[in-house]
Amino acid sequence: MARHGGRGWYGQVAAAALGVTAVTVAASLWTAQAGPVDGRAEARTSTHHSAPKAAPVSVEIAHASDRGARGVNITIDDGPDPVWTPEVLQVLKEYGVKATFCMIGPQAQAHPDLVKAVVAAGHRLCDHTVSHDVTMDTKPQAYQSRQILDAEAMITKAAGGVRPLYYRAPGGAFTPYSRKVAASHGMRPLGWNVDSKDFERPGTTAIVATVEGEMPNGPTILFHDAGGDRSETVAALREVLPWLREQGYTFGFPVR
Repeated sequence: MARHGGRGWYGQVAAAALGVTAVTVAASLWTAQAGPVDGRAEARTSTHHSAPKAAPVSVEIAHASDRGARGVNITIDDGPDPVWTPEVLQVLKEYGVKATFCMIGPQAQAHPDLVKAVVAAGHRLCDHTVSHDVTMDTKPQAYQSRQILDAEAMITKAAGGVRPLYYRAPGGAFTPYSRKVAASHGMRPLGWNVDSKDFERPGTTAIVATVEGEMPNGPTILFHDAGGDRSETVAALREVLPWLREQGYTFGFPVR
């Protein structure tokens, strides 16, 4: 999986998260509470320490769909964003598609209403770290843990108790250690097969062509709902989703 290049928007995210990353790993353990396979859970009223721990999942990076050989997974990264996430949600609703939203911790913390809207619509949550550091695989293990577990805590709280079921490393910067940390908290490491390149804003036509051309690579498609103007993404989804159905694909979630 190719790393994404420098993204100035994440400097703002990182600055907002400086205080958060100082939180200890132990303080983040409260989020390790078990939830059903569909990603829903009741808001917790018990203390953090009494909440049950999430069942561990595989440390292997998931790419396959739970809908089998003709299944496809739509994944949406970097939000939630107050402008673009609602538009993406509307397109998904129009076409009856469920997706996996890989959220940045401080973004989720800032927009809990959007996180709850994602969950209420039947989509799944994915931990995309605190500051989207694409060099995470070069950092100490303690740093990796904080990035993953602090984001998990933020997303879970914003969702009203619904935990992320996946962990996607920024730019694909997984390590054996980070995969183990995520999996031990019930978050399956999540990769991708098709990078729509929508983040580069090459134009709607180019995004659609990239997805159509790369579908033989596998079922998990990467889009974005934050980090800048995502109007091209929204327009591309309106073309890609019906095209995928026409090709005989069904929409599912990444395997757990």
